[in-house]
Amino acid sequence: MTVVQIFVLCLLVIGLPIGLWAMRWLWLLMQSEQRLAAGTAAIDTRGADELPTQRSWLGWWLFQAGFRKPNAVALFLMATVLSTLLAVLFAYAIYQSQVITVLEMVLRAIPGNVGEVFLPIAWLSPVAAIFVLAALPAVIVRGRRRKRITAIEQDLPLTLDLLATLAEAGLSFDAALDRVLETQRQQRPLTQDFRLFRLEILTGRGRVDALQRLNRYVNVPWFGIFISALIHAEQVGSGLAATLRAQADDLRGRRRERALAMAMAVPVKLLFPLITCFLPGIMIASLGPIIFQIVQVLDQFTRSAFGG
Repeated sequence: MTVVQIFVLCLLVIGLPIGLWAMRWLWLLMQSEQRLAAGTAAIDTRGADELPTQRSWLGWWLFQAGFRKPNAVALFLMATVLSTLLAVLFAYAIYQSQVITVLEMVLRAIPGNVGEVFLPIAWLSPVAAIFVLAALPAVIVRGRRRKRITAIEQDLPLTLDLLATLAEAGLSFDAALDRVLETQRQQRPLTQDFRLFRLEILTGRGRVDALQRLNRYVNVPWFGIFISALIHAEQVGSGLAATLRAQADDLRGRRRERALAMAMAVPVKLLFPLITCFLPGIMIASLGPIIFQIVQVLDQFTRSAFGG
């Protein structure tokens, strides 16, 4: 047996028990998620597919990323298992083909045995592909979560300004929120979370409890400060309009400071592409002719000194 066949055999022997254990763990997690979802009644039939019930950490992670269907956890686990199996088959196909052998021959053909340093990387590249493809569903969910946070941070200042203006005009927080939600697009993440908050208020949940749950749904630092201020105003009975206006001004100042910090960080971020991309070309263009002339002078000197 060749080294590649032995390595593939070891991979299958070690990976089969690990895969079975992982499938068993995923199955138990799916069962616990279903039991938690079945143990809690639906809050409202209009939003039964979106209102969160008791969830595991994976269910909350998917919920905060925007995957809010009841079968989101099951679909995510199925996608993870499927991508893992496809990754294992892809790695096995690479090992069975001649790609690794050809790459090994190319690396060994490099003069000075320099290519032998990269041989372990060539041998382990299919294993790395397994981990990358297996983590693809988690990467997609993480990217979706980042986009959702960005959209919430973009919509929050305008929403706070509108709420503060309507509160100063004499409307209550619920009436002002209803007016704001009527003007916002339903696909925006902040609008969806506020609608969940309104559904929970309509079902009889306490305002402070609903605000705390809303903060957990969004899980954004700037939004958490706003929710803390609302809870404090609700508990001490302070004016809502003044609280909203102060939060709007504070958030506007935070965005300004963040924009200034990002602008000041641009020169530092430009150092890496400048050093790796532009500086070598500048050095070659400026010092290349000088080095070429020095090499020519040294070549003529050596020929004149040792030629005779």
